[in-house]
Amino acid sequence: MLVHGLEGSSESGYMRGLAERAFAAGWNAVRLNQRNCGGTESLTPTLYNSGLSGDYRAVLIELIERNSLSEIFFVGYSMGGNLVLKMAGELAGAAPRQLRGVAAVCPALELALCVDAVGLPSNFVYQRHFVSDLKNRMRRKAKLFPGKFDLSRMERVRTLREFDDVITATYCGFRDASDYYARSSALEVVGEISVPTLLVTAQDDPFVPFASFSDPAIAKNSYLRLIAPVDGGHCAFISRYGGDDRFWAEARVMEFFKELSTASLDHEEISDARRK
Repeated sequence: MLVHGLEGSSESGYMRGLAERAFAAGWNAVRLNQRNCGGTESLTPTLYNSGLSGDYRAVLIELIERNSLSEIFFVGYSMGGNLVLKMAGELAGAAPRQLRGVAAVCPALELALCVDAVGLPSNFVYQRHFVSDLKNRMRRKAKLFPGKFDLSRMERVRTLREFDDVITATYCGFRDASDYYARSSALEVVGEISVPTLLVTAQDDPFVPFASFSDPAIAKNSYLRLIAPVDGGHCAFISRYGGDDRFWAEARVMEFFKELSTASLDHEEISDARRK
């Protein structure tokens, strides 16, 4: 199960790339669109936000109860990384046995720090891009659901924090942006994660400060494995070398999941037997 980042979709490059790897390995792969993303605005009057971990818990339960899947893995990128980590932390020791592993690539697990990082002058282009896309999405949403959204204050919004104050907090049940960030950050619950979990981040990520990963809750949780190269940017990790490791983060995620999958072990044993 793949979950994209802010203003991404099931068509984002990293989503397609990891899904391709999964299919090549003989796995099923589902690329999830968060609410309103990937052209789904008409499907719900609600908005997506970094606290909706319950959406992914519902998907997990449906896969178990309706599809009878015995091994399920979740991976999220950036905002999606925060969401899958938050889901796993909230499940804590009650996580179903079918949830075999979780991975998060450049997870925005301390939202306030990430939003402040995006607001730095060096990230001006990125902030303008995110805010422009979010505002355009809200205009489309308002046309689909007349009378539901008052966008009069949105036109003055210039930053992600202002957008979250004016839109996210107002329509998602938070007091303000600070309340939203405090209640939705996965860092608050990562210490409770009780399934094998891989964290992949880059120390030079311009949006996700590496300081978040030095939190004692991460160091003390034996279920968490952190890989943090010096370089990699935000959800990039493009190797200078070709081959399977060209897209390095996707390769590490599949490698980690294969380690945990009994189905993969069985498949490899069968393949070895056939070769012999």
